[in-house]
Amino acid sequence: MTTSPDLALAPRPTGEDAPWWRQAVVYQIYPRSFADANGDGLGDLPGITSRIDYLSALGIDAVWLSPFYPSELADGGYDVADYRDVDPRLGTLDDFDRMLAALHEHGIKVVVDIVPNHTSDRHAWFQEALAAGRGSAARERYIFREGSGSDGSQPPTDWLSVFGGSAWERVTEPDGTPGQWYLHNFAKEQPDLNWDHPEVHEDFLTTLRFWSDRGVDGFRIDVAHMLTKDLTEPLPSRDELALLPQDGNHPLIDRDDVHEIYAEWREVFDSYDPPRTAVAEAWVHPSRIHLYARPESLGQAFNFDLLVADFDAGQFRRIISDNLALAAQSGSSSTWVLSNHDVVRHATRYGLPNTAGADGWRHDDERPGGAWLLSGGTEPALDGAKGQRRAAAATLFILGLPGSTYLYQGEELGLHEVVEIEASDRQDPTFFRTAGAEIGRDGCRVPLPWSAEGASLGFGADGSHLPQPAWFSAYAVDVEEADPGSTLALYRRALRLRHELQTDERLEWLETGRDDVLAFARPNGWRVVTNFGVAPYPLGDGEVLLASGESPEGVVAGETTVWLAPDGTR
Repeated sequence: MTTSPDLALAPRPTGEDAPWWRQAVVYQIYPRSFADANGDGLGDLPGITSRIDYLSALGIDAVWLSPFYPSELADGGYDVADYRDVDPRLGTLDDFDRMLAALHEHGIKVVVDIVPNHTSDRHAWFQEALAAGRGSAARERYIFREGSGSDGSQPPTDWLSVFGGSAWERVTEPDGTPGQWYLHNFAKEQPDLNWDHPEVHEDFLTTLRFWSDRGVDGFRIDVAHMLTKDLTEPLPSRDELALLPQDGNHPLIDRDDVHEIYAEWREVFDSYDPPRTAVAEAWVHPSRIHLYARPESLGQAFNFDLLVADFDAGQFRRIISDNLALAAQSGSSSTWVLSNHDVVRHATRYGLPNTAGADGWRHDDERPGGAWLLSGGTEPALDGAKGQRRAAAATLFILGLPGSTYLYQGEELGLHEVVEIEASDRQDPTFFRTAGAEIGRDGCRVPLPWSAEGASLGFGADGSHLPQPAWFSAYAVDVEEADPGSTLALYRRALRLRHELQTDERLEWLETGRDDVLAFARPNGWRVVTNFGVAPYPLGDGEVLLASGESPEGVVAGETTVWLAPDGTR
């Protein structure tokens, strides 16, 4: 392998002074589907506490908790009724404190989700707004408008919700008459807040201090790009909106003035020792993502490019180079993620033909892990073994990169997406608001299998809020812990080795002589080689590959990744 002329650079803090988050491995927990301590079918905070030894053995640096706040679950907990409490079905604030202390005792940081674009319609503010009526101060905290048409019976605009259907919902006034409409960019149970209102600003500053005072280490900011809006009348149509550039002045998306909010938040974060961290979920043009990752803003932003990329060497190289350059521009570190609570698990994505959509899948329980069929067909659409092999290769690849890596619960078990969920069991509003045209996100949120036996496979005493398929038992934690060749064993070993591989935040591409093989070197001499093709790749120069599996010595088999230490061994 020879050195490539292009050098991918990122900022280079090293040593004990480097902030913990810059090259951390963060494990996302979807609390309602992780572990159920009280046997009601819903995961809870004591359930997380009961599994901390597992998290510690995995070797992660931090956990990110998806919302655990009081919620009617119109959107899986992202409809928050109280930002400074715990849903009683998930525990209490005392349970949160015990969980936090136990995680910290094991050296694991804690990041919590903040949902600032909207509240639940059960939030005290929104209930007050409904009771107060037109023109009230309470309604100014949200975005209410009169309807269109001669009698106001039509929505103010033809805008669509992210989850399908109109982005406006009409209310009934206190006197029982049809009333105003409120904006909800997501589910109708998630009314958008009005971030021009000073009380909204102050309340979220209070929330950030509340959790920071309890000892949380950072925050993940949901839809960070959508808080501020310019709703000057007349409001544009959907077609007119689509023609407007998203350059910082769009009425609804990625407005420059949103960073005035994050400057306020940054003052709060930096008032703590150590400063609290934040990472933005911001679906914006790549040229603008650095604005969210600047130290004066949130400090880090998710890179979602790999969530939509094929298992392809050219795409991976471009994405890595581009995002390291963006990290250098912002002064932050990049983030790498292959799965989360909103997308199809990557073990499945990589095993499906690019033309196979989620709405065309079904599963045959007799062939667990590899029997995803296109509706109406008999041949498997999913090559499960290929998907898992590629998923392992992609995971090892990103774990070798400079920056932080975000893992999603269950990927360390090699879990596939679950599609055989009956309509009556589904929970995602996307499925219902599109009349099933979009299958939604329930398939990646099915509760984890902890044991091969039992009614809920060790998730809880009995049952789970989303049904677990029979084939999940083959991926149970107790099964994989007994198998040194399991996906879990691979993750544990990789996370242990990552601490040796990590160094200052640079990589150097190495030419491999093949378009389907990528290799890079880190400044401390570690090298990562990934074969995205199916033909074996000889490492050459007498290098020895100490890999599990059947790869011949000195050869990287198809669709695999190896890490080579400075002495040439893995």
